[in-house]
Amino acid sequence: MSAPVLALTDARLTLAGNAGPVDILRGITLAVNRGETIGLVGPSGSGKSSLLMLMGGLERATGGEVRALGQDLTAMDEDALARFRRDTMGVVFQSFHLIPTMTALENVAIPLELAGAADAFDRARAELEAVGLGPRIDHYPSQLSGGEQQRVALARAAAPRPALFLADEPTGNLDGATGAAIMDLLFGLRDRHGATLVLVTHAPELAERCDRVIRLADGRLA
Repeated sequence: MSAPVLALTDARLTLAGNAGPVDILRGITLAVNRGETIGLVGPSGSGKSSLLMLMGGLERATGGEVRALGQDLTAMDEDALARFRRDTMGVVFQSFHLIPTMTALENVAIPLELAGAADAFDRARAELEAVGLGPRIDHYPSQLSGGEQQRVALARAAAPRPALFLADEPTGNLDGATGAAIMDLLFGLRDRHGATLVLVTHAPELAERCDRVIRLADGRLA
């Protein structure tokens, strides 16, 4: 059996608060296998998004170990983490995080350009066409609807052909019909790229589409 794509061992996250240290994650041990789709669910404040951030190296564990694709994220500095994410992960947030002064095409191409891809704009165009935005590639974020902006964010996440997709409430800012379309696209991108998907959601219908659902409560696996 191949090694897990993600492996957390007694992972902890404690942050400084006004009244002293706050334990956000309290010893998470978890393995995610290649090709799996995982739904992270639980009440607000249970630690779902924080767990996703640890998986992507966007937060650094204050205890335990976090490994992704065989690499120890807890041992990397910020520059190494940024390069590792760029080359291996696609991250999608509830907020779209597009660069407002760049077109849709430029927003998708920029991580590929940073990685030195000679075909950055061709690949960006192909990903935008794959999410149904071929006619809108020259539009700026302010000229796009919320659903279209999230499609750009999906295309940007998929363009480097990542082994791992991480999505934090990707439909949270969208209406029901648009959100459902975005999720269909996200699952389609996962299938097309053969990627592993970890998804934070409050929506039961999205969790039901996952291979496995992991519940958190008070910073622990429930």
